[in-house]
Amino acid sequence: MKTLRSALFWVLAAALLAGHLVLAWNSLVVWRFWEDEAFNLTVPLNLLSGLGYTSDGALSGSTLTPFDPRISTGPVVLLPVAAMLATGIDPVIGGRLIPLAYWALLLAGLFVLGRRIGGRWAALAAVAVPLAFTTGVGVSPIQGPADLLGEIPAAALLVWALVVLPRRTWLAGLLVGLAVQAKLIALLALPAFAVALWLLPSDASTVGERVKTLLKRSWVPLLFVALPTFLVEVFALISLGPAGFVRHLRELAWFVRSGGQGGEPTTVVSKLTTLADSWSLPVWAAVVLAVVSIGLIAAGLWVARGSDSAKSVSLYVWPAFVGALAFVGWWATASHLPLWVRHPAPGVFAFFPILAAAAVWACGLLFRGRGTRVVAVVAASVLALGIGAGSVLHVVVATTAARWETLAMQRDAIQPLAEWVAENDAEWLAAAPWGAAVSPIVLSGAHVGLWDAPAMNGVPRLTGAKCTTDVLADSGRYRICAAE
Repeated sequence: MKTLRSALFWVLAAALLAGHLVLAWNSLVVWRFWEDEAFNLTVPLNLLSGLGYTSDGALSGSTLTPFDPRISTGPVVLLPVAAMLATGIDPVIGGRLIPLAYWALLLAGLFVLGRRIGGRWAALAAVAVPLAFTTGVGVSPIQGPADLLGEIPAAALLVWALVVLPRRTWLAGLLVGLAVQAKLIALLALPAFAVALWLLPSDASTVGERVKTLLKRSWVPLLFVALPTFLVEVFALISLGPAGFVRHLRELAWFVRSGGQGGEPTTVVSKLTTLADSWSLPVWAAVVLAVVSIGLIAAGLWVARGSDSAKSVSLYVWPAFVGALAFVGWWATASHLPLWVRHPAPGVFAFFPILAAAAVWACGLLFRGRGTRVVAVVAASVLALGIGAGSVLHVVVATTAARWETLAMQRDAIQPLAEWVAENDAEWLAAAPWGAAVSPIVLSGAHVGLWDAPAMNGVPRLTGAKCTTDVLADSGRYRICAAE
């Protein structure tokens, strides 16, 4: 039985590793460079051009916009991208290598936490969950782990904050602060971090003493949580001046409150249905697996209450539960936010795998008797196999599905447009409208604006549709049209 379990583990581990590698490769070099990635790329490109930490402002009036609040992917991602691009590497590959490195950090951190919680099977379940989470559908996707976005970097930093928390609370605080500057939505992880600080072992015997201990040991890590944001805002103040800085803070506050979205209101049911449908398993199987996992964790903590094992697992499970609830609950109840699982994705990537690992731990605890050892093996195997099978299925579907555009298609389409931009010293092109036209503009070497912005009057437009004015350049897929 032991040999069989070991063989099954290594077969699953090899399948998951292969799945991660295949997904990473396709995300890096095959899948299209989509508009949010391209918009984020304008910041490191402008920084290297001597324009400072500035976006093209396509969503902020189509003028160069320092510290653009509409760029919610922060400097923790975009500054390393700028450093990578300074080597002369291809902008798309260089830009995507940084999020891909964070993906590797995320998986490493989840493996560490999973092993601490429940051994190697729990670690396997933890690293399988991000692969089973499908975020590539809809108008605002995360196509894969290399997308130039901040959600996965933020999740990786939150996971490593939990890894280092028991020994270095200040470093855990710094990592949470860096997660916020990777993606602003990581602010929702602060309640989970507070719970984790509360659960750290202490000699306090009463609630009052625990509160005092919590306050005493929290102020240093909380200062480090605030440090990255403080430094960014200091640089913003220096760059923008007092009046510009106040305007920047107002726009940032609006963006944090609104999410920068509007449109048709959504419901809690529609949000939760969308989340349940965002796994590479049938909806019913995903729901059953979630309910069974929560039941196993609750039963395991109850049976082991007061033991060192329960205390050790609780240090990770309760912050994960609070964190998952904060991200999913905020998104589900925010009726102004659309049905994009990208919004709660940092919490899903960071905290759901920890809960999966805890469910595997609970299997081993609840069925540890001699007569139920086989049940424990079967239960843990079913959990791992269910998540793992879904993960492998995700990779198969994601990498074999037909795509209307790939990175290679984009490169072919961009070449004649980039030649026209260079020959005519075109500084700006207007995307008509926001969408697929944004990426070719950024990769052509021009700044990107939106066709209906007043600042774009008289600026040539790039579109995938037919021109209603003279055609200035045509690649077959996209064309540059004279301004109307």
